[in-house]
Amino acid sequence: MTAAAPDRYRVTIVKYGTRQTVRSDVYLNHHLYGEPDGPIGMDYFFWLIRNAERTIVVDTGFSVTGGARRRRTTLLDPAAAFDALGVDRAAGPPVVITHAHYDHIGNLDLFPASPLTIAAAEYDFWTGPYADRTLLHHSIEDAEIDHLRQAERDGRLRTFADEVDLAPGVRVIRIGGHTPGQSVVTVNTDAGVVLLGSDSVHYYEEYERSMPFTQVANLVDMYAGFERIRAMIRDGEIQHLVAGHDPDTLARFTPVTGDLAGLAATIGEEPR
Repeated sequence: MTAAAPDRYRVTIVKYGTRQTVRSDVYLNHHLYGEPDGPIGMDYFFWLIRNAERTIVVDTGFSVTGGARRRRTTLLDPAAAFDALGVDRAAGPPVVITHAHYDHIGNLDLFPASPLTIAAAEYDFWTGPYADRTLLHHSIEDAEIDHLRQAERDGRLRTFADEVDLAPGVRVIRIGGHTPGQSVVTVNTDAGVVLLGSDSVHYYEEYERSMPFTQVANLVDMYAGFERIRAMIRDGEIQHLVAGHDPDTLARFTPVTGDLAGLAATIGEEPR
């Protein structure tokens, strides 16, 4: 039997929440495109990277409090989803934080022993002097930022400047734009390299048409992020782009069966 490749993984995309809104609520200055407004959905995901040697969690979804405060619909309790996927939370699997908005760090308390990886620019911003400004603060929960502070005091928080190899075949790259430290994750699979775009690409349309999302820390960096991802795809570095909130995301990949049917999809086989 051939030994499993330590740098190949299966990526699982899990949809745990949703909402319905309008295009002018998600695209910055939508009126400038000269197009009619209209309905649009927004789904909420977290991601799991796994092979025979390791499990890596990418973001943890919104909490009950964070979701309810913003009237989001919970389709599946993230804790139940992690359990259905067989994630041993007590074992402290590494957790990647793509950015610190409420819908990405809302359940960090499910992983009290896990090392957390986040861009230094992201951590520094949300623990700095501008995090309480109204146009920024509405996207976070103070208690969840405090959780990051506590993880830093406990020695569980790992920060990086521009990019870091988290494990063989898994890299975290700071893109910026949406938030100062907005990051993406690239993952080697037997189906090619996957880029988990998180909120650097909320919607495929956002990326394809360069239509920035309404919440943005640096508009130029957001445009540059689109260009950087395009170049990675054009140069053959990336074969699969996974958008962070697009309702079409699951339909683009292999659906799962069982308890998570209709709420999860995979890319690549799980090496064993």
